[in-house]
Amino acid sequence: MKQNKILSSVKDVDLVEKRRNQMIKGAITLFKEKGFHRTTTREIAKESGFSIGTLYEYIRTKEDVLFLVCDAIYQQVRERLEATIDLKNPSVDNLENVIRSYFELMDDMQEEVIILYQEVKSMKKETREYVLQKERDMVGMLEEVIVSCVPTDLAKQDVKLLANNIFIQGQMWGFRRWMLQKQFTLDEYIERQTCYLMQALAIHKNTSDRRMDDGTSATV
Repeated sequence: MKQNKILSSVKDVDLVEKRRNQMIKGAITLFKEKGFHRTTTREIAKESGFSIGTLYEYIRTKEDVLFLVCDAIYQQVRERLEATIDLKNPSVDNLENVIRSYFELMDDMQEEVIILYQEVKSMKKETREYVLQKERDMVGMLEEVIVSCVPTDLAKQDVKLLANNIFIQGQMWGFRRWMLQKQFTLDEYIERQTCYLMQALAIHKNTSDRRMDDGTSATV
């Protein structure tokens, strides 16, 4: 399922995009306050600046609005990652810049990300799978930058785990803000998480160097 597959009686593509962007902003405001289930389409229309009749010219169900919100969230993440990933000049510094940029975006979008995870279960199976695939794509981008920027060869499983760790650590800043944001500034959080990642990569390199061909550890 793609955004352009959501039915609309309006044929003007630019107008559809404009109105749906208004819906997304209005819906996010309401979902933050009330949650998806307690928000009505009439309220979304009012918050978006048009009538309920106009709303239904651009979507068919309230789930369509939730899908548009989730799609917009992941699009912002993709754009932020693409803007900071420099695969032509890969380096550890570039990896650190990508991590910082992603964590800062998760700070900016912590409410939206919480909405996404709270409400994705409300979607139909096909729509939910599309949204989850978006997440897999984001993790895949992190995998690509790890492979390109880390100067040592890493096992495929390690790359996948590291990418997922980065992805979740960014979101954790919002999920556990009730505790973390009382103990750390955002800069401190990013610095410590990045430090742990770099330590893990160094440990991986050292232990790998000490492995014998038969899988046992060498004496050092």
